[in-house]
Amino acid sequence: MSKFSNGYDLEERTAKFGENIIKLCKEIKQDSITRPIINQLIRSATSIGANYCEANNASSRKDFKNKIFICKKETQETKHWLRMMATCVSEKKENIRKLWQEAHELSLIFQRIISTLQKEK
Repeated sequence: MSKFSNGYDLEERTAKFGENIIKLCKEIKQDSITRPIINQLIRSATSIGANYCEANNASSRKDFKNKIFICKKETQETKHWLRMMATCVSEKKENIRKLWQEAHELSLIFQRIISTLQKEK
């Protein structure tokens, strides 16, 4: 596992985020509108943690940077699907807002990692 010197564990944080998205989606009644959004949301949200795990096992600096960039892209996509879901199930808006905020924070973290890597060239 990749732990930073302050004990902060981004691998665990991204895994918990994916789990929380799954829990949310299990609570939503599926119909012709919510079903494709649920599928897309689960795919993008769980992909964040999977790509972060891959980044931690990257074969090169370039591979690491690429995987982190994918993490950021998947996080941005997840924010989009959360917004769409909030429109579909207004009774879950508060929980969705909290998940969107977490996705936003993860996006900022990944951007910071990318920026740091670009400065270190």
